[in-house]
Amino acid sequence: MTNWGGTTGTTCPYRRTGHSPEPGIRRLEALTDREREVLLLLGTGVGNRELSRELGIAERTVKAHISNIVAKLGQQTRTQVAIVSALAHNALCDEPSCSRHLTPVSIREQKPIA
Repeated sequence: MTNWGGTTGTTCPYRRTGHSPEPGIRRLEALTDREREVLLLLGTGVGNRELSRELGIAERTVKAHISNIVAKLGQQTRTQVAIVSALAHNALCDEPSCSRHLTPVSIREQKPIA
């Protein structure tokens, strides 16, 4: 269980498993502008239908973009690319007033939800 005030007492899962999302992050340059836009929205947790409405494109097109993103980033699932998106937000988001750029927060600084 996580102790929000300190450490969990477990080793880093990236170190322990040898898996890291970083190879996917380094491949962002291979994405088209639209794929980067889709990837950025994936990191927010929206579904395909909402994504298609937000971008003004067909849901089928969203699925095609996601398949391309998964392949280009060397991942296996939509969930994996959503994680890459969340980790690479600063590299994907061009909006200077984005709150994620202004206030990076460590998970250890957050308080547990009561």
